[in-house]
Amino acid sequence: MNRHTRLLALSALVAAPLVAAPTALAAVPQSPLAAVPAATCSVSGVLENGKVHLSGGGFTPGPAYVFGSAGFGGTVEIAQNGGFQIMNVPPAQYSVRQGGELTQCSGFSG
Repeated sequence: MNRHTRLLALSALVAAPLVAAPTALAAVPQSPLAAVPAATCSVSGVLENGKVHLSGGGFTPGPAYVFGSAGFGGTVEIAQNGGFQIMNVPPAQYSVRQGGELTQCSGFSG
């Protein structure tokens, strides 16, 4: 084999994997994005003083609005870890609205 023929053959061997790589990568199924944790909140059991604690997690840091069936409501600041706590609120069914999402709180059976 002369030098020119060997150089062409070697070039083809080196180039083939480079040409095939994008095709091979395209054939690999893409993994879905990591699931965003679902926001949850819950009402504690009724305390000795007749009140409950409300807590939640999985929210986006920033403001959210909490409202309950007993008329209690207000803005709560969601911490950087996605959680919040509201102490000593009237027992009621609570919901948290953040952006366009509404999360029903569990734990109240009034």
